[in-house]
This record gives sequence, C-alpha cells and structure tokens, in this order.
Amino acid sequence: MEKFFRFMNGSPTAFHTIANIAEELDEDCFTRFSEKESWQLFSARKGYVVRNDSALIAFAMPLKQPKGFKIFSAHSDSPCFRIKENPQMPFEGKYVRLNCEKYGGMILSSWLDRPLSIAGRVIVNNEGELETKLVNVDKDVAIIPNVAIHMNSDINKGYEYKAQNDMLPLLCECGNDNAFDEMIANEVGCKTEEILGSDLFLYPRQKAGFVGMNDEFVISPRLDDLACAYSGMRGIIDAEGGDYIKVLAVFDNEEVGSSTKQGADSTFLEDTLYRIAESLSFSRTDYLKLLADSFMVSADNAHAAHPAMASKADPVNKPYMNGGVVIKFNGNQRYATDAYSAAYLRKLCNENDIATQNYANNSDIPGGSTLGNISTAHVSVPTVDIGLAQLAMHSAVETMGARDLSQMVKLCTKFFEA
Repeated sequence: MEKFFRFMNGSPTAFHTIANIAEELDEDCFTRFSEKESWQLFSARKGYVVRNDSALIAFAMPLKQPKGFKIFSAHSDSPCFRIKENPQMPFEGKYVRLNCEKYGGMILSSWLDRPLSIAGRVIVNNEGELETKLVNVDKDVAIIPNVAIHMNSDINKGYEYKAQNDMLPLLCECGNDNAFDEMIANEVGCKTEEILGSDLFLYPRQKAGFVGMNDEFVISPRLDDLACAYSGMRGIIDAEGGDYIKVLAVFDNEEVGSSTKQGADSTFLEDTLYRIAESLSFSRTDYLKLLADSFMVSADNAHAAHPAMASKADPVNKPYMNGGVVIKFNGNQRYATDAYSAAYLRKLCNENDIATQNYANNSDIPGGSTLGNISTAHVSVPTVDIGLAQLAMHSAVETMGARDLSQMVKLCTKFFEA
C-alpha cells in the first residue's frame, strides 16, 4: 500500500496522475510515442502515448500474432474547484479570495474548513516556444471558511451552498495585486509575463492513509478513480505472456461528460488502436478482425452500502467495502455490462480466486454513467463495467476498503495475461 499512497499523494490533478503513470512506464522500458510522428512497433514492443498531458494510452504487444485487444480503462480526473482567469478577488481591502468554479459533481460542504492548495499546469513562453510546466504548490495556501453557527443557526437543517460566493477560498491578506500570479511563477521558475495559459485547480491536502481500528479502510482524496487507474498501471506493467495486445486507457474529463479530445467520447482510443494495427502492417480488415475478438474492462468506483443511508441502495445488489471487485449493472445501459461480459469477468475471477460482488442502482434513484458505453460508441467491443466499493463518492476525501485494491490489481494483471 505504500506505493499506492505515494501515487495518490503525488497526483493532485489529472496532469500529475498522467505524469506519474508515464514515469512508471518509462522505468519499465515502455517507449513514448507522439501522435505527430509515425510509429514503428517492430522493435518497441511496449509503448504509450499522451494527449493533452491529462490522458494516456499504453500498450504491450504479445510475442506472437495478436488475436485482439484487451483494454482496461479508467479516468484521471476528479471533482474539484477550477481556478478562473484573473483569480484574485479583494474583500474590503483586507483579504483576498480566489475566484473558482465547480468541476464535476461535488459535495461542496466537504471542502469547508480544510487546508487546500493549488496544482495543475501552466503554458509558458520559453524563448518563443510554448512549454508545459506542472505546478504543485506543496503547502497549505488556502481555506474555505465556514460561517459560524451563531450567524446561521439553521445550518444543520440544510443549506444550499452557492459556489460563486460561499465556496471561494481565502488566500491571503490584501497588499499585492499580483500575489497569486507571482506564487505560480515562482513555482515553475519563470516570470509572470511568461505564463500565457493555465489549468489550475484547488486540491485538499489530506494525505492517503489507513483508517479504522484495524487499518481495514483507506482514506484519501480522488479514490474515484485513481484507485482504478493505479490498478491498471500495475496490471499492464506486471502482466506476463498472453495472446492479446494489452491496452491501458486512462481518459480525462469523465466527471464532466467525457466529450473532449482527451475524454472517452473522443477518437483517442480508436486512433491509437488503429495506429497500433497500422504499424504492424495490418489492413483495415485485419484491424476490424482484431476488434471482433477484443474485450474491454471499464473501471470506475462504485457506491458501497452506506450504514446511515441503507434505503439509498438496491435491496440486494449492494456491495460492501473489502467485499471484492464490483460488477456494475444498469437496465438503461448507463453501464455496459451484459450477460456475456459479466460471465466473462466472473469466469476470470473464479479461476483466479478474486472475489466479486454486484451493484445496481435503487430503481427510484437515477445513477451516473461512466466510461464503458461512451468508449464503445467509438470502439465497439464487449465491455464490463466494474469498480471498487467506496463511501462518500465525490467528497473532498473518500473511503474504500484496504483489501480491495490488491483484488483489482490482481484482476487487471490476470485479465491481460488470460
């Protein structure tokens, strides 16, 4: 778990997540390819490509003629606050707040009275060339203060937080109109005027770690969906053998609909799979034959049964933390699982002593969607939606079972090896 905790603590944004996965792949001799260049895979049997610094697709070739693709997908983003342009907002000449907006479906109250910092990327002008630099202000620099109960005595009866006013973080005292820009410039070692663009976010400073009397749970920001992204990374690195092309796809922007150039609703996966086939001198027909014998696992965490909200769950299809990998079902196809894909996954898990459990929404409560059906609209292969059971999904800090992570890593590894 120590490696997992380091990964979580070092991945405050999607950009850092992808950089950390790429670093692990580099150490395992994966070759980085560019979408702007031709690919030659005869000598490089393992490779990866990055799009927008926030999404990545890695692949590993079998030693003989491939039968198809084994695809494991997850996402790199999590709900948070995005920092707007011109972020400093003075208050009565005394304080400075940061102008932010919501990214994804957030539990707003979970961000209150919690040490926060800032991370993301900036684009700088480096002698006429645009250069990307990652940012992580590694200190407690902001807080969103609650209002005292004396001034809002009905707070415990329910309160509708307004993001534009209630959720703006306190940054510093007034006195420097460029304090924020200078802080970011100092982090990346440039002048403020050299920064031409930025994608910056607030993140909670809570560190990943164990919780529970016997360390049976894990608490961390961004467990949805970095626990699955980490599992996929470990799986494609650790897997040996197999007759299929192993593919790890970590998309961005799942929390806001996936309809970006780096999201699951883009051509990123389709483009990459076709280029792999093309580099092997396969025809279009050969490529389609590969797809016909392919399979995708879409991995995104699931809602565990909540001890205080039992009525929110399906009466019988409700998973528990430390109960194993969750197979997700939905009659309206919010999840891609069907009879065949569920059977395939259960067979794989049964053969490898991996525990599984089922999830379905309470029929009176609409659920969210995930990567599976969005991806298969572009790459149409049998797909199963799975995840790890967790509490407080989309909170600033989430909770999952400590024993479940190893089950997901094992599943991913065996999936690639099968």
